[in-house]
Amino acid sequence: MERIERPWAALWSLVIGFFMILIDTTIVSVANPAIMRGIGADINEVIWVTSAYLLAYVVPLLITGRLGDRFGPKNMYLMGLVIFTLASLWCGLSGSVTSLIAARVVQGLGAGLMTPQTMAVITRIFPPERRGAAMSIWGSTAGVAMLVGPILGGLLVDGFGWEWVFFINVPVGIVGFFLAMRLVPKLTTHSHRFDWLGVALSGVAMFLIVFGIQEGQTYSWGTITGPITVWGIIIAGIVVMALFVVWQAINKAEPLVPLRLFRDRNFSLANLGISTVGFAVTSFGLPTIFYYQLVRGMTPTQSALMMIPMAVLSGGLAPVAGKFVDRGHAKAMNIGGMFLFALSLWLYSVLLTPDQNLAVLLIPGAVLGLANAGLWGPLATLATRNLPPQLAGAGSGIYNTTRQIGSVLGSAAIAAFMQARLADDLPARPGGGGQSTSALAAGQLPAILQSGFTTAMSQSVLLPAAIVLIGLVVAFFFVKVRPAPSRPAPAGSRKGSPVEAERP
Repeated sequence: MERIERPWAALWSLVIGFFMILIDTTIVSVANPAIMRGIGADINEVIWVTSAYLLAYVVPLLITGRLGDRFGPKNMYLMGLVIFTLASLWCGLSGSVTSLIAARVVQGLGAGLMTPQTMAVITRIFPPERRGAAMSIWGSTAGVAMLVGPILGGLLVDGFGWEWVFFINVPVGIVGFFLAMRLVPKLTTHSHRFDWLGVALSGVAMFLIVFGIQEGQTYSWGTITGPITVWGIIIAGIVVMALFVVWQAINKAEPLVPLRLFRDRNFSLANLGISTVGFAVTSFGLPTIFYYQLVRGMTPTQSALMMIPMAVLSGGLAPVAGKFVDRGHAKAMNIGGMFLFALSLWLYSVLLTPDQNLAVLLIPGAVLGLANAGLWGPLATLATRNLPPQLAGAGSGIYNTTRQIGSVLGSAAIAAFMQARLADDLPARPGGGGQSTSALAAGQLPAILQSGFTTAMSQSVLLPAAIVLIGLVVAFFFVKVRPAPSRPAPAGSRKGSPVEAERP
């Protein structure tokens, strides 16, 4: 841990950029129809506006975390923020879908440079006895950003036009740059021999896996072109990833991903836990937003505002949750958070009916806000508590990669599951067969379709609920972290290895 005078000021300056890049993973979904009209894109092209960003964001995370260790997390963060902000301006000025997709790729690369550095800096500037509070702020930022993106997107699109979901990043990015330049300290760098073969294998593997999962629904999980199939791409990615892991194990120099990190039970379990959270957070919003808009006739902004209780409670409880984490209750809080998350999704499934009182539907969102206090911060603390400083960037890169892979899996899985439920639950067309999902145009559905559509959406919410239950089971196997001492140990005292899990 490197002591600095104003760690909280550094944290808040990083939170600005972190919030901005996570908002951009969800904000564009609300703007898609307006983008299609504005630049004459079709549905497949506009889907790539989001897909290109996610691919460019996720693929390099393992590498960029290691770059922060080598060249300094502050330098990498500032470089990524400049790239992200300029690319946002390019996005808003784009007059064609090709230009917009290219700009989103560059924007994703900037986000990929920034994300691991935020977590790595927190790990290195906060002492263990205060790290839980800091991680709770960081984690709540991630949770709130992923869910309020549609709210902000709806307000900007309705009020100013689709370009402003990108233009809004420019002033925020400029402010964030100067704050980070002034408040984030330059931390000690660690000389690393860069594992170029590991870089190549991980990059190829991540691209193939994420592309296959992300685009599977587009190609109905079948043939893309010629002999190339979606499953073939995913399997090829898994094979290359296996080769990457083998290379990391036998590399006698310095691997890109130090596998010894996974000897710490809490680090390994936290990566599994955050992947279930990423899956559920990304996937549950789609059926609920569709219900609000197509069954209840809400505008994008109105439907997104149904998440307000979640956002308010998440933000308000973050400092309180951090204090409990610092007192050694991260495991218990995560168990409670996973349980409340599953409960909130079950409540959505039960309460979604065509004529449900909208005030009642605020209750599951409030429960989810309570759940967030036990999800993001406690998991991040459990993952990073034992990380040695020279591996903070690598550990952060791994953790954020698993979170994003969970999100991509959730996005692909919920789309397929929703289509399957719609095929079973919507009234049959005259002459046989279920209603075509392509017929579900924007605007409120006819009354004859509302009951079946609502049933399909309520059943779809059970998929992320089931995944969260896996996270709940995982939470019981964490090693309980004792409260960190409030004072530094006397000089010369010996402590155990920083990657050794603490005993209960």
